[in-house]
Amino acid sequence: MAVATVMRTTKLPSGEAVPVLGQGTWMMAEGRHPAAQEIAALRLGIDLGMSLIDTAEMYADGGAEELVGAAIAGLRDEVFLVSKVVPQNATRAGTIAACERSLRRLRTDVIDLYLLHWRGTPPLKATLEAFEQLMHAKKIRAWGVSNFDVDDMEELIALPGGRAVATNQVLYNLTRRGIEWDLLPWCHERNIPIMAYSPIEQSRLLEHRALREVAQRHAATPAQVALAWVLRRDGMIAIPKASTEAHVRENRGALDIRLSTKDLAVLDRAFPPPTGRRPLEMI
Repeated sequence: MAVATVMRTTKLPSGEAVPVLGQGTWMMAEGRHPAAQEIAALRLGIDLGMSLIDTAEMYADGGAEELVGAAIAGLRDEVFLVSKVVPQNATRAGTIAACERSLRRLRTDVIDLYLLHWRGTPPLKATLEAFEQLMHAKKIRAWGVSNFDVDDMEELIALPGGRAVATNQVLYNLTRRGIEWDLLPWCHERNIPIMAYSPIEQSRLLEHRALREVAQRHAATPAQVALAWVLRRDGMIAIPKASTEAHVRENRGALDIRLSTKDLAVLDRAFPPPTGRRPLEMI
């Protein structure tokens, strides 16, 4: 299928290129939309180059992974697949068992990038040992983390094998800019891409006057401008969710937008950058 622009990519620390715009699945497979509609949306996204699909064992209690498995049937080689283990399962044995369950739901032999969803009580050392074992068994190709702040990342890379971390998936959008103070530059210096979840704040910021003003100037939607703002940075991956084909096309259109210095100034006034360190935000 022809598209207006070539899909931009960024590189993982391994050198592998991945799309900067992927597809999230949080709150899919929960009955809000017919499963066939959500599967069609994911498959269209793959056609349009948004071939990075993010899911997790927690989403819809495994239902999102099952939905993704159905969507990528026959397309597995075209997809960069990301899933996550919840911290209560993140012991050494628990991580391996959780990964095996995810593989069955996803109907695949390997997960391209497997993340620890957030910090929990199991020691990071045990989780990393499980990740290494899963990589050795070729059940995962790379591993990363989610919702880790700078202190967490420092602790992580000090562990044996910790420097192999491939990404940190965190909340980042116009209203959640705290990572710009410390975490984002920390990761950028180490060539660790940030994966931004909820890049349009679950649609809560789309009525903001400044965002609508910039969108009007680009003949775009506020959601496209919010996505373009996240994607303006190098080393950034955004994973918005879309449950309809129209929404998928709207998200894809964000890549055609180049925000000007004036646009960025308008958005900075409306959504000020941080002036000091903030606790890492999660939703």
